[in-house]
Amino acid sequence: MKKFLLFCAGLVALAVLLANLGPMILLAVSVWLTYIIFNQFVKTVSTAGKVWWVIAGLIVVSIGVANSFSVIGLAALAALYFIWNNWNSDRDTVLNKPSEEEDPFTSFEKQWADMNR
Repeated sequence: MKKFLLFCAGLVALAVLLANLGPMILLAVSVWLTYIIFNQFVKTVSTAGKVWWVIAGLIVVSIGVANSFSVIGLAALAALYFIWNNWNSDRDTVLNKPSEEEDPFTSFEKQWADMNR
């Protein structure tokens, strides 16, 4: 049952990732272009050149902000990574019964019995 649920979650995460692949690429390109534009802005000494680089930077940043919902695709990629890691994980949850000394209720019952004597 666990593998079936992981498989279904993996299919959903893969579909979300594929649906957001284009915006994720555009976001990466806009971040890269913003970096290049910032470097050119710092190198430029003329005022007209700085104004041009600011305008170009604002255009590229607006493209990046428009594709900011592609973070959902990154979350789907992270989900696929965790599903991939947990696929062959055979760690079953084992509940160990506490010993008589560690059980708080046994200790309480002993103390209650001592008080009533």
